[in-house]
Amino acid sequence: MRLERYGAVAVLPVMAAPAEYGRHLRARIEPLMTGVGPVEAAIVLSRVLSRLEGVDSLPDVIVSLGSCGSRQLEHAAVYQAASVSYRDMDASPLGFPKGVTPLLDEPAVLPLPCPVPDLPTARLSTGANVVSGAAYDAIDADMVDMETWALVRAARTFGVPLVALRGVSDGRAELRALEDWTSTLHLVDENLADALDRLAAVLAACGPAALELAVPGGQDPAQFAPHLEPTLP
Repeated sequence: MRLERYGAVAVLPVMAAPAEYGRHLRARIEPLMTGVGPVEAAIVLSRVLSRLEGVDSLPDVIVSLGSCGSRQLEHAAVYQAASVSYRDMDASPLGFPKGVTPLLDEPAVLPLPCPVPDLPTARLSTGANVVSGAAYDAIDADMVDMETWALVRAARTFGVPLVALRGVSDGRAELRALEDWTSTLHLVDENLADALDRLAAVLAACGPAALELAVPGGQDPAQFAPHLEPTLP
């Protein structure tokens, strides 16, 4: 694990699985590896942030990179998560809306910063299951993963914003073997590396203000142009 610095911004890159960490990302970052699923993600990130807080070295932003599934988005393309929901949480028999954690003052959907102009945004759903085939019918989101909600909750506990970049690795067809996920990861790796470069340029140009300027939910990114012209092609 290594903190990256883009201009004045300290960044902690986070990934879940070594299979997603290909040669293009290896040339750029040494991420914190959390393991797969929301429990592992929350435990590992919370432990590391606690240690960094103890030496007054918390990052300015966490960047979560990895693959995701989607039945509708372009495969191998990278999207900024404009929001994340927790599909495992269902306390509706007790009167709570589906997705809302009981006795926690948080909504069912958390907005996320989307600081990279012209990089498309999409809604993300996190859960502990691999979604495939007809299971997408029950998902109210554009893409699915297994870590982001947990990472965001841990990051918010320490007051650190999180940007989630996800490359679509599967979803068009039913998953029947591990290779159905891994076969596109080399393309996802290359495209994630390009998206990371673009994010790094935004952070170097705008500093932490880039995260305040970022508007989740797919609004017009043209507002960033005056800030980025000096450094972006």
